[in-house]
Amino acid sequence: MITYALYFATVCFSIGLVLNIWRIRNAQGVVDRILALDTMVVNAIALIIIYGILENTAVYFEVSLLIAMFGFVSTVAYCRFILRGNIIE
Repeated sequence: MITYALYFATVCFSIGLVLNIWRIRNAQGVVDRILALDTMVVNAIALIIIYGILENTAVYFEVSLLIAMFGFVSTVAYCRFILRGNIIE
């Protein structure tokens, strides 16, 4: 039963990724694109964790933590660049 739930969650998060790509392509402003990219990182992390549960291994959980750290830092850096024009002062 849990396998069906994991496959359903995979489909839902994959649809979320496709909708985020559509939002990045058709966004009016830069802020919408930043938000869509951040949401894509969260959806990718969820897909990696679901795959780790399906494969029954803990390696994918460590990979998802690394992607979460890089996603957070890149979002903050991109927002600082948009607001101030530079990243490092």
